[in-house]
Amino acid sequence: MEKSAFNTERTKKRLLGLTAVELKQVALQLGMPAYTGGQIAKWLYEKGVMSIDEMTNLSKRNRELLDAEYCVGAMAPIDCQRSVDGTVKYLFPVRTSAFSDNSENAGKFVETVFIPEDDRATLCVSCQVGCKMNCLFCQTGKQGFEGNLTVADILNQIYALPERDQLTNIVFMGQGEPMDNLDNVLKVTDILTAPDGYAWSPKRITVSSVGLRNKLKRFLDESQCHIAISMHSPLHDQRLSLMPAEKAMGIREVVDLLKQYDFTHQRRCSFEYICFGGLNDTLEHGREIVRLVKGLECRVNLIRFHQIPGINLPNSDLSRIETLRDYLTDNGVFSTIRASRGQDIFAACGLLSTSHKTHSSY
Repeated sequence: MEKSAFNTERTKKRLLGLTAVELKQVALQLGMPAYTGGQIAKWLYEKGVMSIDEMTNLSKRNRELLDAEYCVGAMAPIDCQRSVDGTVKYLFPVRTSAFSDNSENAGKFVETVFIPEDDRATLCVSCQVGCKMNCLFCQTGKQGFEGNLTVADILNQIYALPERDQLTNIVFMGQGEPMDNLDNVLKVTDILTAPDGYAWSPKRITVSSVGLRNKLKRFLDESQCHIAISMHSPLHDQRLSLMPAEKAMGIREVVDLLKQYDFTHQRRCSFEYICFGGLNDTLEHGREIVRLVKGLECRVNLIRFHQIPGINLPNSDLSRIETLRDYLTDNGVFSTIRASRGQDIFAACGLLSTSHKTHSSY
């Protein structure tokens, strides 16, 4: 798209990210029948059109009325990197953020990771530019917080993905803390699971969190999607040294809250656990994890640490991770070792960052 055309599009409101109910309201406001909103929803979420002109069962007049004020609002990634293991990292422009189109956040980007594996294809999406949580081991946290993504900006990572028809699962584990942008994350998951949206099952979607008081409870009450909690240590003082969020809502409080919900059926609860050699990968930590989650149906995903600049945390070798996994599993806590994907393109867990990326066209 030429820059002048792009700037014209920026003055229009985006259809992408609106629910079917909201699209019917758009239709009515423009003098169209309410059912036209349902037609627009199908063009967006079933067919994935990139322009209003493609909505061919709308009359020419209605398309003109719609195009005068609105655009689809999808934006293709402007860059991609491909790993030797098949993982692809995309760089998406952010048209809007928590601020106006003309704010200092114009020109910001987020990274999104596509992970194909056998009969699965998972997309790791971002919900913020940067992150407030500042976890010691995470490159995104070192970027700082630069803005929440809108519903359209989050959804665009799926909508404009070249491999979107291959997707089987989505995880909110990219840049940002989902509970810190909860309204928009919930609306995206609503569109993904609504019959007049993508019509996905909630069990295809996992939302991660460090655990934020009130926000986590609201998510558990309002969504049926899977939840993944970043644990990284079962010990308060140690987790606090790794994750400042422990001060506001400790891991014991998080687990106590989770125990109030039913994860014995299709909805799943998991804990993400990055292993640091000799620091949090001991059998003592295994025993504390078993005590902590006793009575909670869950799994623990053990993850290799991926070194980031300026952070002196030790790597855990595979034998130590396997010993911890076996201990947890033998003591009733199902545990897996997550395969590291995309490390050569800085797409693996904790490595996403767009702090140095700008582009004058956006």
